[in-house]
Amino acid sequence: MVQTPIHTMSDAEILEAMRDEATQERAFRALMTRYQERLYLHIRRMVTTHSDADDVLQNTLIKVYRGIANFKGQSELYTWLYRIATNESLTFLKQRKRRTSSSIQDEDLGIENQLQADTWFDGDAAQRQLKAAIATLPHKQQLVFNMRYYDDMTYKDISEVVGTSVGALKASYHHAAKKIEAFLRNG
Repeated sequence: MVQTPIHTMSDAEILEAMRDEATQERAFRALMTRYQERLYLHIRRMVTTHSDADDVLQNTLIKVYRGIANFKGQSELYTWLYRIATNESLTFLKQRKRRTSSSIQDEDLGIENQLQADTWFDGDAAQRQLKAAIATLPHKQQLVFNMRYYDDMTYKDISEVVGTSVGALKASYHHAAKKIEAFLRNG
């Protein structure tokens, strides 16, 4: 039997191969090849630092590996992966918030300083300013804005990831965009 090269496997082929012990490892490598970078970038926009994003990505991939057998196919594979990555990121942020007793203002300043000091962030001043503006948003608005703006996800797909109605997501994105616009105008 001729095997499909990892980089050309479809989501359906990956899922089928994940259900067979003999091809499970190869299929998981194919899944990682296809989605690891996108998931990392999605997580990174939420948790800010490279090392935290790496940790959350690792936790996400472990959950995916352990839970793939339970994937029913009622949504696209990538929206299921994004949901897991989103939940892991939110869990990480809640745990980090519990561990730190700093004020929100200190946290916002910390995010700006982290972006400037982060050797993995190579953005120019405009990108840093946009990241700082996004960091001032509530977590849900950050999430919706990032998935729509950076990942170019449809509202329907975002709805599957976060479990919110399309109408509420559109409103959330609109409010986020207005807040970012005001921040950039006044910043």
